[in-house]
Amino acid sequence: MILANARTVTLSMNKMAKDKTVYVCDHCGQESTKWLGKCPSCGQWGTMKEFHVQSEKPSSAVVRAAMQAAGAEGKRKNRPQPVSEIRANEEPRIDMMDGELNRVLGGGLVPGSLVLLGGEPGIGKSTLVLQTVLRLQNQRKILYVSGEESARQIKLRADRLSSTGEPTSLLILTETSLEEIFRHIGEIQPDLVIVDSIQTIQTETVDSSPGSLSQIRECAASLLKYAKTAGGVSIILIGHITKEGTLAGPKVLEHIVDTVLQFEGDQHYMYRILRGIKNRFGSTSELGIYEMRHDGLRQVTNPSELLLSDNREGLSGVAIASAIEGVRPFLIETQALVSTAAYGTAQRSTIGFEGKRLNMLLAVLEKRVGFKLAQKDVFLNIAGGLKVTDPALDLSVIAAVLSSNVDAPIEGNVCMAGEVGLSGEIRPVARIEQRIAEAQKLGFKRMLIPAHNLKGINPHDYKIELVPIKKVSEAVRELFG
Repeated sequence: MILANARTVTLSMNKMAKDKTVYVCDHCGQESTKWLGKCPSCGQWGTMKEFHVQSEKPSSAVVRAAMQAAGAEGKRKNRPQPVSEIRANEEPRIDMMDGELNRVLGGGLVPGSLVLLGGEPGIGKSTLVLQTVLRLQNQRKILYVSGEESARQIKLRADRLSSTGEPTSLLILTETSLEEIFRHIGEIQPDLVIVDSIQTIQTETVDSSPGSLSQIRECAASLLKYAKTAGGVSIILIGHITKEGTLAGPKVLEHIVDTVLQFEGDQHYMYRILRGIKNRFGSTSELGIYEMRHDGLRQVTNPSELLLSDNREGLSGVAIASAIEGVRPFLIETQALVSTAAYGTAQRSTIGFEGKRLNMLLAVLEKRVGFKLAQKDVFLNIAGGLKVTDPALDLSVIAAVLSSNVDAPIEGNVCMAGEVGLSGEIRPVARIEQRIAEAQKLGFKRMLIPAHNLKGINPHDYKIELVPIKKVSEAVRELFG
């Protein structure tokens, strides 16, 4: 009844409301009252997008009425209070029954939080969320709202992913109206709400098509307000990314939510990476690794054994690096191919590694070591389709490039870790003990590490031989004689 009266009032007052034009940068979320060719905040060109908002929002009564019907509190009277009187007892997190997901979330899902999961189409976002909630089906009441698939399609996927029998407490709703979603939430009173995807949801308060900036912004803001006032109901939003690789929305969507997770990986490879881009309740340096299989995503607890191939013996251009993402160490193959440039301009191509950093390392090789690579094509690949940003990969990149250039293989029982500076020095890296322990566990005999990292470490505590190096030239002598 409240919802119907609010809609009647809205229709009569919408005619009196005046539209206001606002320009928002789809790269950083900066707002402006007029169009600008260059965003004053992030400096990007051509990113200011126009959308219309009402100077008075009488139609917001629809959302308020829907939220009150769904169980959210009405107008709360807040008051300033001393910080000493504020209770900071940490609420117990929700165990998602997934070690990788719990790690990236910071220990589990925080009650009352709004989480955004983004990724490319077909990468496995819906599969990850659905198989996770299927594990929780008998513990919590879950509402899965889909604006992209029919209930039958979701059922077929659930049958393929479920290994715990017929789902009992998982409820499927195919709806795109935000007001209707709130009405169903009020009737069901779920503990967890999944929205797949936020780009398909629309509200009557905004007169634009689903997926537009204004629709995404208003829907996400309303869901955030509900999550914070409904008494511990968590919401997970699934979102798409643009062709530039950023979350569609744009940045305003990331500013609204509590946690932003990005699901990435090459669709031609079986591995998927779950990264934390923003997390108000934990660290953003954590990393989750999954393997895509016919029956869903499998957690990879020891990625080193899967990322290292067994047939690298006697092959040039392959170096093993000890990398760390978050708090997890793993060994990974760095593959390089150096050949004479077929055309006038030499090519520089990278997969899983930053191209600008490769150019810098090649310049260090030419200036500090004396290898002439300006007229040669250099191709670099991080095996497994992973994107690694750890600077400790510098040493293995240089080793792989030199190995391919002179066509001399590196011993298969040797790994390395070290950051390369512009003067050719090997700079220390973080958490060297964890890197050494991981290499020792996998049976490596020698490991090249920065000489500075050897301070405070007793080499006799490890069964692996630690070779300290200070310059790139020393690493070349150790590897190739």
